Amino acid sequence: MTHYSIAAIPADGIGPEVISAGIEVLRALEKHNPQLKLTINTFDWGSDYYKANGVMMPEDGLAQLKKFDAIFFGAVGAPDVPDHITLWGLRLPICQGFDQYANVRPTKILPGITPPLRNCGPGDLDWVIVRENSEGEYSGNGGRAHKGLPEEVGTEVAIFTRVGVTRIMRYAFKLAQSRPRKFLTVVTKSNAQRHGMVMWDEIAAEVALEFPDVKWDKMLVDAMTHRMTLHPQTLDTIVATNLHADILSDLAGALAGSLGVAPTANIDPERRFPSMFEPIHGSAFDITGKGIANPIATFWTAAQMLEHLGEKEAADTLMQGIEHACSQGVLTPDVGGKATTADVTRAVVAFIEAHSPVTETV
Repeated sequence: MTHYSIAAIPADGIGPEVISAGIEVLRALEKHNPQLKLTINTFDWGSDYYKANGVMMPEDGLAQLKKFDAIFFGAVGAPDVPDHITLWGLRLPICQGFDQYANVRPTKILPGITPPLRNCGPGDLDWVIVRENSEGEYSGNGGRAHKGLPEEVGTEVAIFTRVGVTRIMRYAFKLAQSRPRKFLTVVTKSNAQRHGMVMWDEIAAEVALEFPDVKWDKMLVDAMTHRMTLHPQTLDTIVATNLHADILSDLAGALAGSLGVAPTANIDPERRFPSMFEPIHGSAFDITGKGIANPIATFWTAAQMLEHLGEKEAADTLMQGIEHACSQGVLTPDVGGKATTADVTRAVVAFIEAHSPVTETV
């Protein structure tokens, strides 16, 4: 038996709803695989915790999380708490504190979902976006001077280091190498950002020499939006900076039908710390409590978590369950259906129960 400890942080908005659904499918996988054992501890950190305690998580939050094998995260953000407080108080301290420098966001059109792109269906859009997750535009460097005065100045400093850029390029090339097409697109903006982004381009070319079997090209970020919408079949693996990939991956989720089907993994590739897995969609307070939040992104995120933990068979079963439910039309309103969160969860659990043979134990 392989035993894993998971820290669940549902946090805000629809986070508790989708994480609860995610735990339900994980329990179904565990029930039908006697070799898989999950201990899941839930933490009540988030905006409600902030309103009660003045902080998004305790001072020793990272120390509490460090002992876990993985973190299963819901969403952060509330209408009555400034976004920079919620983001910098919870999610980013975990990503940066555990050096989860590779943010991995797969995208594909699931069967049964009609995407907004004309003449585009399953197989035509199958990407993985690798986002540099530790520095760049979200490094946190900068400040404000003369606050409130006419001469007030605000600076936001993008930090690019040779170590940071090299390791994310190497991760992206390795990932591209593992995929059938062995093709990588490096996103840049070096025509306008002539220091950090020129270094980004130069390091990409250096790292490419280590992977002669991987074809690669380079795109300016603005031209990339055009390519993603008009020529999606020309893309496969994509690597971009913290800001650029954040924006492009939201576009990718929309092109696949909804942010409600878009997963994320915040990975420490060296496995010194727990990695964190979360859906892209955010807290979505406009549908909180209505029972219609799409849990597919969370289920896909759980599959990423299982694969990271080495449980590929369980991850594959979960992905098959996701695709089966979608193909049968069990879809929430964001992707054109009428199903509830509970309906989709039941459909995936039913698939797991029917396709996970229980091994007899003595």
